[in-house]
Amino acid sequence: MSNGEPVRDLKYELLEQEVKILGINIFAIDIAKAVKLLLKSDYESLESRCVSATGAHGLVYSKRNYIFRKILQSFFLNLPDGMPSAWIGRLKGAKKMQRCYGPDFFKETMIASANTTTAHFLCGGKEGVAAILKEVCETQFGATISGTYCPPFLDVSDYDYPAIAQTINETKAKIVWIGLSTPKQEIFASNLSKYTKVDYICCVGAAFDFHIGNVKQAPSWVQKIGMEWFFRLIMEPKRLWKRYFEIVPLFIYYNFAELIKGNFLKKNR
Repeated sequence: MSNGEPVRDLKYELLEQEVKILGINIFAIDIAKAVKLLLKSDYESLESRCVSATGAHGLVYSKRNYIFRKILQSFFLNLPDGMPSAWIGRLKGAKKMQRCYGPDFFKETMIASANTTTAHFLCGGKEGVAAILKEVCETQFGATISGTYCPPFLDVSDYDYPAIAQTINETKAKIVWIGLSTPKQEIFASNLSKYTKVDYICCVGAAFDFHIGNVKQAPSWVQKIGMEWFFRLIMEPKRLWKRYFEIVPLFIYYNFAELIKGNFLKKNR
């Protein structure tokens, strides 16, 4: 973290690049701008800033869970992981808003930080996943990976966050990547940020499994028409059917309810 303008000025600048969707400020530009923002060196902070690539799942969950909603609202940056969020953002007037897909954001940040002093720490996935991803990041993206950690399967409140943070801090990493799932990864990141000495902690969901080939990604044309959820449902029906058959209708309903109440275009920052 270098000397420069206080982080509050950067956050103020961010407000002009965000749009509120279901009560959460969502980044309203594109991946290139988000990566540039993440790698800025002329701002300082005394705490680790949390970033989430969150889609309809996270936004709907935040409507039903007050604690999770406050966590997302406290994050430095929330990226629109799905096309539906980008569509809603454009309807609200954010004409430049593009989808900031977690796996793509992860990849582009790795590439942009190649041959720099920015070191990354990978935290997530089943045993061995982070180690494989480390090799992918170093050989394919040219990034510097200072350490990895695969959290055991525990309740999010049962992790020894000070111990995990100590492991991370010792590697001198600047950016930590969390590859769990929503809402666990955001809660994990929020708890971890109290003890880490890094610039950013980024939650990117299934990016770990996608980039090592454990999970097949939807074709780009499927992603662009907003049907990736259906593709993933076909790939993993037993795990995802309940989530998507609940999330998709509720995302539509909550936004329609805002429209009916006259709150859809309200700028409440």
